[in-house]
Amino acid sequence: MMSSSFNKFRVGISFVMMSIFYKSAVDSLSELSPQKYFSTLQPGKASLAYFCQADSPRTSIFLEELNEAVKPLQDYGISVAKVNCVKEETSRYCGKEKDLMKAYLFRGNILLREFPTDTLFDVNAIVAHVLFSLLFNEVKYITTLEDLQNIENALKGKANIAFSYVRAIGTPEHRAVMETAFVYGTTYKFVLTTETALLESIGTEDIENAHLYFFHCKQVLDLTEQCRRTLMEWPLTTLNIHRFIKTMEAPLVTEVAEDPQQVSTVHLQLGLPLVFIVSQQATYEADRRTAEWAAWRLLGKAGVLLLLRDSLEADIPQHANVVFRRAEEGVPVEFLVLHDVDLIISHVESNMHNEEIQEDEDEDMESPDMDIQDDEVAETVYRDRKRRLPLELTVELTEETFDETVVASDSIVLFYAGWQAVSMAFLQSYIDLAIKLKGTSTMLLTRVNCADWSDLCAKQNVTEFPVVKMYKEGKNPVSYTGMLGTEDLLKFIQLNRISCPVNITSVQEAEEYLSGELYKDLISYSSVSVLGLFSPNMTTAKEDFTEAGNYLKGCVITGIYSEEDVLILSNKYAATLPALLLARHKEGKIESIPLANSHAQDIVQIITNALLETFPEITVENLPIYLRLQKPLLILFSDGSINPQCKKAVLTLVKEKHLDSLTPCWLNLKNTPVGRGILQAYFNTLPPLPLLVVVSLHSGGQVFAFPSDQAITEQNLLLWLKKLEAGLESHITILPAGEWKPPLPAYDFLSMMDAAGSQQPTRRESECTKEMDAQENDKKHEDKSASRKEPIETLRIKHWNRSNWFKEGEKSFRHDNKEL
Repeated sequence: MMSSSFNKFRVGISFVMMSIFYKSAVDSLSELSPQKYFSTLQPGKASLAYFCQADSPRTSIFLEELNEAVKPLQDYGISVAKVNCVKEETSRYCGKEKDLMKAYLFRGNILLREFPTDTLFDVNAIVAHVLFSLLFNEVKYITTLEDLQNIENALKGKANIAFSYVRAIGTPEHRAVMETAFVYGTTYKFVLTTETALLESIGTEDIENAHLYFFHCKQVLDLTEQCRRTLMEWPLTTLNIHRFIKTMEAPLVTEVAEDPQQVSTVHLQLGLPLVFIVSQQATYEADRRTAEWAAWRLLGKAGVLLLLRDSLEADIPQHANVVFRRAEEGVPVEFLVLHDVDLIISHVESNMHNEEIQEDEDEDMESPDMDIQDDEVAETVYRDRKRRLPLELTVELTEETFDETVVASDSIVLFYAGWQAVSMAFLQSYIDLAIKLKGTSTMLLTRVNCADWSDLCAKQNVTEFPVVKMYKEGKNPVSYTGMLGTEDLLKFIQLNRISCPVNITSVQEAEEYLSGELYKDLISYSSVSVLGLFSPNMTTAKEDFTEAGNYLKGCVITGIYSEEDVLILSNKYAATLPALLLARHKEGKIESIPLANSHAQDIVQIITNALLETFPEITVENLPIYLRLQKPLLILFSDGSINPQCKKAVLTLVKEKHLDSLTPCWLNLKNTPVGRGILQAYFNTLPPLPLLVVVSLHSGGQVFAFPSDQAITEQNLLLWLKKLEAGLESHITILPAGEWKPPLPAYDFLSMMDAAGSQQPTRRESECTKEMDAQENDKKHEDKSASRKEPIETLRIKHWNRSNWFKEGEKSFRHDNKEL
């Protein structure tokens, strides 16, 4: 158990002062000799010490971070010192060089823990690791769902649980949890994990970010009953966790009988709105149940109160049954008529979203104009410039270590430039990938900063950033050409575990391949498997299919079968040779497509189209894919999982070919929060969900909404679409044509280039084309020495080498200059 002096010191600390700024009598890192340091240690007091040789240049970066950690650790009663190992004194902590790459945590003269300095990579990691070690009895680290269930069962009827997931130990989120546990550890049981599988097992879809759940176990008396869980939806910072826990301590529903404008609760003090359910004596019990139901769903987001109209002197409109009050002072209350709890929730969440947008805009306005970057990626990188990434999860390569590392292991190499915005934005996704694959993959994740090693990047034929290449022994490197995101890159790596197209050698193996059994561990990354059927003598057709399979490597699983008994499969699936068999594993369907006179490019296009879903969930990443179809979007907006009745109605019309002129899709506001902004642009306020709209992006920008008073059934939807086609429905809005303008005149580089170009003599288009072709040919034949001398400024991002269909989608998306 933690020492009593340590507990007493903790109780006296002001949480607000701790989470906003630090005050300390010690302004910088103390430098002591070993003898002097050990003479200062006091019984029960914690101390962090770093033993090093005087003026060692290798430790300068670590010492800077350690110096930053002095103030916050002092506020927890933990002293920090740099101990210089002098020749006159001997200490077992001043031994070999490897011992000097550690920091030591003492309580009194007792050594509690030693930390390799590479784990204390910044001030957040230092504070988090030290507090984690001191709070080992109060913060339980777990790795399995069974561990969590055991803790939950043990605490039912006794105490509540603060369960948190962080992506790695030592992150800012981990520090925030430890700081909170330092204050609340004697009141709640804190449980911590870094396992994504555990987070997924409790139902969280978003495993990219840190999360904190509050388990309401204290009020659970039935051991067979599960503790109710409330998710904190704010970012994991110390102040946010404090605010969240305070709302968990507040009463679920409070009864009031005074003017809503005069009511004061802890929620208002924490910057959260209030929702008043207006009640009267005749409907009190029903109103109380409604208030409690709404309170559980709004827990941590807003305070819920039961307003007794019969005892109220203030004038409340007779029609109003809900009163909404914002946290800002001076803002009048809203009197609403909302007969559904879902509408109450939607109203609160939409207003919270608006406040977040306004706060972001206010922060942007406070920054000087020159802080505005010339594109959105650069702006995002600039905003996050102080955020530290756990780069130690990947291996940094240099010109000296590249060859030996790549030869020694199968490697993924990220080539990036530290000065370039897209590279730095993608580096975050790459680190997220390293976190996902940690301990599970045989692939070594590495990176090369081409700003430092331009010759190395030139040797690897890297002329654009960022570039990811996969190196396997005895094979040419494979370049990644997908979207710049963690999930797509993970899919590329997993699907490259096998060499495509796979050579299938028997009918039985072909059946296992088509059923998904042959590579069942990869089905989650490729829901479609492609099998080419060819007679043994179809040499040219097999070569074209093999070329297409190599091109699509990392995107889809492809196989080829050309044995003498191929007619068995051809007859079974009614496929005329040469042919493709497309196995859609989610639907359990296998369809055949003839390949007569189809070249490699045609086969790529056929397979690419087959990958498109019939009724897809639209995300930011896949939107350009479906925009390239140049059809109006039929979008079903949903706040969570899609309604089965709505899905059935749409799929029925798709099957009956009634939606061939549209692209049916749906958008989950929980997975893609930008959908709220889209709906508010259509309707001004967030309407009830689910909601169906048609958006004609490519023909005028009109937006049509399915009547909210009608159920989304096959018959109603078909009748509405016929009215649209006949021009009998009125649009709710027309999307304006936006222009891609620079944020400031000084950033209008295209106009500057046009002005400079207009002063030069014009050439015929054919001559320009010839010159460009000649330049490209010259570049291809440059020798290695010439490429080494190429200045780093020329290694700019040119074109991300994606497949043709993505280029077309992106081109059409920009051409329309409209938003959803």
